[in-house]
Amino acid sequence: MKEKPVINAEQRSSSPSRNDQLLPLRWFLQLVGLVTLLAFPAAVMPEKWMVEIAKSLGIHPFPSAPLTFYLARHLSILYGFVGIGLLVLANDLVRYRPLVRYLALGTITFGVAQFVVDAMAGMPSWWTWGESLSTVAGGGFIAWLNRARSSAGRGSGDT
Repeated sequence: MKEKPVINAEQRSSSPSRNDQLLPLRWFLQLVGLVTLLAFPAAVMPEKWMVEIAKSLGIHPFPSAPLTFYLARHLSILYGFVGIGLLVLANDLVRYRPLVRYLALGTITFGVAQFVVDAMAGMPSWWTWGESLSTVAGGGFIAWLNRARSSAGRGSGDT
């Protein structure tokens, strides 16, 4: 009589059905990660384009100073690397799943901080509300997808 193979919690949580349950979370993280990668080209965008885009968005006058362009370019690079991080997380959710909760909480906190900073900076209200609410909603959606999928994973070693 053959012995049944022992399946540990890690093998159970990486089963095809478990991975299927994580698909909505994986797709959302991939979508946001891919969109965020679009920030990389902005880091090398000509200054004239930055000024014209800001003006077309009603954000003018755009301060034409080295520090302004430095900060805009560095923020673009940072957002690009956030996109890479999201793609890495999404590529192996079984491994990085414990980080997703912190990602959601950090994103929600970041959205609240965006609101405060945007308001202090005098950004147009449509920008302030749109940016901060979409960030808070995105973090909430990540938390919901993660939580909704974790209830199905109970008993498989997930905590």
